[in-house]
Amino acid sequence: MLLTIGSFFVVLGVLVFVHELGHFMAAKAVGIGVPRFSIGLGPVTPLRWKRGETEYVVSWVPFGGYVKMATAEEDEGVAAMEGGSADHEFAADRLFESKPLWARIMVISAGVTMNMLFAWACYSALAATYGKVEDPTTRIAAVDTTGLPASAVGLAGLPFGAQIVRINGDTMGSWNDIVGAILDPTSEQLSFEFAGAARTIVALPGTDSKGRVAVMSSFRRLVEARMAYAVPGRPAARAGMRAGDLVVTAEGAPVRYWDEFVHAIEGHAGDTVVLGIQRGDSVVSVLVVPEGEDVKDEVTGTTRRIGRIGVQQRIEPRYTRYGLGASVVEGARETIADVGKVWFALSGLVLGKLPLRELGGPILIGQLSGQFARVGLEAFMSFLAFFSVNLAVLNLLPVPVLDGGHLVFLLAEGVRGKPLSFKFRLRLSQVGMALLFSLMALALTNDVIRLIGR
Repeated sequence: MLLTIGSFFVVLGVLVFVHELGHFMAAKAVGIGVPRFSIGLGPVTPLRWKRGETEYVVSWVPFGGYVKMATAEEDEGVAAMEGGSADHEFAADRLFESKPLWARIMVISAGVTMNMLFAWACYSALAATYGKVEDPTTRIAAVDTTGLPASAVGLAGLPFGAQIVRINGDTMGSWNDIVGAILDPTSEQLSFEFAGAARTIVALPGTDSKGRVAVMSSFRRLVEARMAYAVPGRPAARAGMRAGDLVVTAEGAPVRYWDEFVHAIEGHAGDTVVLGIQRGDSVVSVLVVPEGEDVKDEVTGTTRRIGRIGVQQRIEPRYTRYGLGASVVEGARETIADVGKVWFALSGLVLGKLPLRELGGPILIGQLSGQFARVGLEAFMSFLAFFSVNLAVLNLLPVPVLDGGHLVFLLAEGVRGKPLSFKFRLRLSQVGMALLFSLMALALTNDVIRLIGR
């Protein structure tokens, strides 16, 4: 729980700071007065200090932040969210509305730009530090038909060792490619091409995420049943199994791939299982007694008892290392891909292709932050970068009170040759605020429903 809460505030704090820093730096660069820079909204906490003309504060409501700019057009509703009016007075030539149109557009766009640059920097740093780690497997040992969608029954008869060559025309070079292609929400169907076999079409749109996950979960990879390590104190270690052992038989039956070995162990909780282990050039017999463990079946929702012995599968990954230039290119590719994913999700919600229950709020963000933090730094940084792109795209929506809404006002001014009236902009901002609060309430309701349904 503490890790989840801490991760949530790190994610929100870093990304809000990055966004508002963009507005702050741009405003300073064009000579706009900035009386307050805040992380958080609403009343100001005692955490505040002043340097020069700007007061730097932390506010009580931890969702968002703001850069309060000098202006003669003070909106009382917005002022309340921004901790009240500023005491500092600025000369007329330092007010936001006194600056040329290009300068104001630059200031409003700077927050989104910083979020995009931050994501690019994160992805580039990850590419330079970790490179790309891929599972080179592209062969299927078997297909589990339990829970397989009706439209995917054509996959049930795949022969042992079938190799996926292409999905939707794209060449598959690794299991990572296969997962990405199957779960791609922008594709309208799945067209599988197997080596030496006819094409199989699965009529399953990407918006059917459950169906796509079911297809992905049904595949059993053709990878050998070789041990990476045996957990100390668990049945495998007690039986003498060790890293590098290859399981070739279980109860006299041949074991051709990892999931076959797992199935043999899970079905014998509390029983003695005889395993044939290839160790070097010899095959030895090992007696192991799986410990019983109750697990929930994700397909049926029932609880069943299975056997576990405490071993980890060994997979020989394929590493791709990037130089500095290639890392920057890879970072840009990841960032652009994220923009496409977020835009697809938003358009799906607006057009009704995705249900509104998919909308998530602060609780979901906190849960995801904690989950990625538990996986490790690489996963957490990837989530941070993705969420930064998410914030950037959301802020560009043409909704008054968001950056996109302010940009629409400025573009209208450019077309008309004069700004829209303050009263008109105020009314639109009030509508935008009501819409934003409604969406936040819906997202929070969805979060609570997910918690209750767990």
